[in-house]
Amino acid sequence: MDENKLDEELKKIWNETPNAHSNDIKEDSWEEFRSSTFPSKKKSFVWRNYAAAAAAIIMLVGTGIYLKKDLLKSDISIASTVIENTTSKIKVVLLPDSSKVELSPNSKIELAVNFSINRKIEMDGEAYFKVKKDKKHPFQVFCKQTTATVLGTSFTVNGQVEKEVIVALYEGSVQMDVKGQNENWILKPGEKFTYANGNPTVEEFNRFTDFDNEKISDVSTYIEKNYGYKMIIPTEYNNQRITLRITKKEDLKTIIQLISEMYNLKFEVNEKVKQIIFL
Repeated sequence: MDENKLDEELKKIWNETPNAHSNDIKEDSWEEFRSSTFPSKKKSFVWRNYAAAAAAIIMLVGTGIYLKKDLLKSDISIASTVIENTTSKIKVVLLPDSSKVELSPNSKIELAVNFSINRKIEMDGEAYFKVKKDKKHPFQVFCKQTTATVLGTSFTVNGQVEKEVIVALYEGSVQMDVKGQNENWILKPGEKFTYANGNPTVEEFNRFTDFDNEKISDVSTYIEKNYGYKMIIPTEYNNQRITLRITKKEDLKTIIQLISEMYNLKFEVNEKVKQIIFL
């Protein structure tokens, strides 16, 4: 296969892209990728070079990420991708490092293409982050004038109000920094950092939801309201009482497993109709 034919085949793979990217971005990205991968005047091009290039393209296409000359509040020029929630419901996003983001409506995040080693995110709006631990690669969230740096933790960042950012920590620890200020703030679980009108403050907040000898049906109502799943329990358990403390951002799976163990019940999840059926 001659060089022109190889070029055509590689570009064909590159253009099999998500619709979210414009043709201009695809074209610019292709030219940048080709020029950096296949410098001109090369004397030969063997099949293993083609295979390696194709694999690199497929990796980028599969994640919907294209090379753009943007900065993500970093001294290095890094490629990025934007994930936006234009719906009226929370959008759950699994990041390349297995961290999870619950993106609120009218919110968006922007992250690096080399995110696994450069875990930087710029965000607008509100999101809940559950971060995968990686001591070698700290996780940073930039929102307006603030930076939240973590290793492994769960927290919310709310920047929906103009000139205000609120970071609430549920688990782990977070270091807060403000652009132009030398001081930093280390948050503990149950602490909330607020930056408004140029003033940073730290205060406690209630990160737990408590059920103190309440009907199990109250837990069912809570789950439906906060997670969107309806809990179906055997009728003989309708008047059962439960005492339970969970964080307000607890994983639904953890809550269901706790209830299952407390009452020695099995459960099934019907994703189609969003139901959890205890047996």
